[in-house]
Amino acid sequence: MVSFFYSHKKTSAVDQRAAGSETMGPDAMGPEAVGKTRVTIRVRRFNPESAINSKAYWQDWQIFARPSDRILDVLKHIKDDYDGSLTFRFSCGHGICGSDALRINGKNRLACQTLIKDLPINKPITIEPLKGLPVMKDLVVDQEPFFAAYREVLPFLITDANNNPTTERLQTPAQQMRYEDTTKCILCAACTTSCPVFWVDGKYFGPAAIVNAHRFIFDSRDDATAERLNILSGKQGVWRCRTAYNCTEACPRDIQVTKAIGEVKRAIISDLV
Repeated sequence: MVSFFYSHKKTSAVDQRAAGSETMGPDAMGPEAVGKTRVTIRVRRFNPESAINSKAYWQDWQIFARPSDRILDVLKHIKDDYDGSLTFRFSCGHGICGSDALRINGKNRLACQTLIKDLPINKPITIEPLKGLPVMKDLVVDQEPFFAAYREVLPFLITDANNNPTTERLQTPAQQMRYEDTTKCILCAACTTSCPVFWVDGKYFGPAAIVNAHRFIFDSRDDATAERLNILSGKQGVWRCRTAYNCTEACPRDIQVTKAIGEVKRAIISDLV
């Protein structure tokens, strides 16, 4: 998966505005405002290299946007026409890569899937980086802790070294459907960073790692079920889940995350998969 840090430098009078500042842009009174609605966008900014303001702060922009515009479109517009220093991550822009997950109006969402018309515009739309991961700059977080947990649960097919079939490994439709739901994960981290337990210390594997373990635990072709269950039964595994359902609500792919975690718990207890 390729993702981009949209962070090129651009000369701008608002590169280092104070917290709570409000900026009007080039489209404020122009003809392109026809058919659009004025919207206030409030972004949580952070630049660790700034000599003026090294602490996180909020910055507002008033722009004109169509109801069908996505938050990703709005962020690109702000960067291109208002402040070139604004930094965020995105890639495909179509809800597949998972690169642009953000905290929008207090909820984890994909910026490329969230439309202006689906948000209240009678007050500022707030955009923040995901919680629970270190912020590198503005809306970009360090995802290494997230992917470290993902790698630890062995998220790939493992077969017995002595099991070398001469034909493809077949499954019945029922066997495939057993884990179908958890194959939809796009590793956006929206579920893990919505979890209060993960916020505490970042050591809990988190919902996404467990979902990706589930995908292979219940795959009839895989031979490493016992190993994964042993990993997930440890101190930072499934038993730290408090069934808050935040993860299920946050998932942009509608995966039944809490259900999958519960199934892994039952598999550990019963040792029957």
